[in-house]
Amino acid sequence: MPVPDVSVILPCAGFGTRFGAPYSKELHCLAPGVTVLDRSLEAVVELAKSGLNVRLVVVFGTHKLDTVSYLARYAETFHMVFVYQDQSFEPDLAGAIRSALPMTRGPVALVLPDIVVSGAGSAGSLLAALRQTEVAGWSVVAAEERDPDTLRQMGALALVEGSGVTTVRTATDKPEDPSGFNAFWGMVAVAEEEAHRLPDVVRKGADSPLSGAVALTVERIVNYNTTTG
Repeated sequence: MPVPDVSVILPCAGFGTRFGAPYSKELHCLAPGVTVLDRSLEAVVELAKSGLNVRLVVVFGTHKLDTVSYLARYAETFHMVFVYQDQSFEPDLAGAIRSALPMTRGPVALVLPDIVVSGAGSAGSLLAALRQTEVAGWSVVAAEERDPDTLRQMGALALVEGSGVTTVRTATDKPEDPSGFNAFWGMVAVAEEEAHRLPDVVRKGADSPLSGAVALTVERIVNYNTTTG
């Protein structure tokens, strides 16, 4: 198995009950021949085009064989590893991340298959975030947001600016009280030595390791599970 320059975790084991369609939410068609999954992977394709050896670690369940089959179109772009979600872990996103971590090497990015980053600042944003991990350890691709209902459904961030750099002051996943937050993340990047803490980014009630992370802001992030963005 080739050693990657960067690993990307793609959790595809969720049921997407809020999406309400009879097929996997990430396979929803946005344009002829283009799905939500294709759009969410655009930033990962950019990594491969930059010359990096990318390992895509896909976490799935038996109900997601349609997604596994669809991903065959990327066989020549990434080195893909498919991992069943370990049911001895949490049965949620944190558990999916923990299932994937043993297969990662190098800096790690978390890319969600139902979240699409677009607009100004999006081109090259994941590559830039991964480069920031060499200095800061953690970085996020984020969009500014003030709507409390949106922030309650997302990984909420309180961003601050100083010396020309935007950083995360505090972060929490799906806060009951979104006051004090002004953005949410769409992708996360972390240095290899800190990757074991990645599940805490999405674990309810955990102390988020994103405090102090560098934030790269983009114009728009759409969550196709909630149709919020």
